[in-house]
Amino acid sequence: MKNIFLLLLAFIFCTCSGQGPKINGVSFVGSPEEITAAEIDPVVEVNANWAAVMPFGFIKNLETPTVVFNIERQWWGERRDGAKKTIELLHDREIKVMLKPQIWVWRGEFTGNISMKSEEDWKTLEKSYEDFILLYAVLAEEMQVPILCIGTELHTFVQKRSEFWNHLITKIRSVYKGKLTYAENWDQFDKAPFWDQLDYIGVDAYFPISHSKTPTVEEFKEGWQKHKSNIITLQTKMKKPVLFTEYGYRSLHFTGKEPWDSSRIDGKVDLEGQNNALTALYQEFWNEPWFAGGFLWKWYHNHNKVGGERNNRFTIQNKPSEQLIKEFYSTNK
Repeated sequence: MKNIFLLLLAFIFCTCSGQGPKINGVSFVGSPEEITAAEIDPVVEVNANWAAVMPFGFIKNLETPTVVFNIERQWWGERRDGAKKTIELLHDREIKVMLKPQIWVWRGEFTGNISMKSEEDWKTLEKSYEDFILLYAVLAEEMQVPILCIGTELHTFVQKRSEFWNHLITKIRSVYKGKLTYAENWDQFDKAPFWDQLDYIGVDAYFPISHSKTPTVEEFKEGWQKHKSNIITLQTKMKKPVLFTEYGYRSLHFTGKEPWDSSRIDGKVDLEGQNNALTALYQEFWNEPWFAGGFLWKWYHNHNKVGGERNNRFTIQNKPSEQLIKEFYSTNK
């Protein structure tokens, strides 16, 4: 009886501390056209056990109070019907899903800077965003999606309108019974006012960790220490597991300097830098009991036509880092 009690206690401790299967995820980019089961095969082959499905809403500029979403002009994968079909295809291959509705501001303006000029506009934005997120909360419940991300990098909106977000979380939980997170940018993750109401602390982990051209794994790990300490401070306070709702590095020189930078740059391909950066991240975080895992940015449906060793973008597809991820995800579950 004593042994049984100790085993039960150990199980409870592991569960409460966030231990268990890690989320070895990819961020599955919405396709312009309908996909089939064949487009899921490469996700399975890289040993991912989760995928983020990302329907989009659009805002004309940073002061526009209306979110446009689920319309025919959008890509198939960015609408509700496309997201639903993508989830079905992933579920058929036993890949779990985080549904992650996101906002895109025209010309790629940073969503964290969305801010209204009047109370009337704030109210309009709140109603529009609520309609957007609740559409996908209902879909998440219908599809029995384990995690719903309620927003991505919206720190001005979140910090200025915290009362709205409190009410929104209550409304979401009235229609969706799974786990909730929010994806906050690396430099604002400790300022979201509602972590205590969610199940995961979500971080888009584009922390600056090196100024070197091609850092070693050890250099990258050293660069992580200050940021990791800050993450641990918040995690200890909130007692919630940390989830990297996005993480990744470009195969580009100086990839650790400004990892969030997605601007078009020709050449300067650095496959070793991408490999070293990812290796350091895995070594620093995946064995931590409070760390839930993460979603690699980003993964395209048309696997054989993207990435490659001349590509300096985020995707690992058809690069040495794809084999790295395949091996790491196979042994860190």
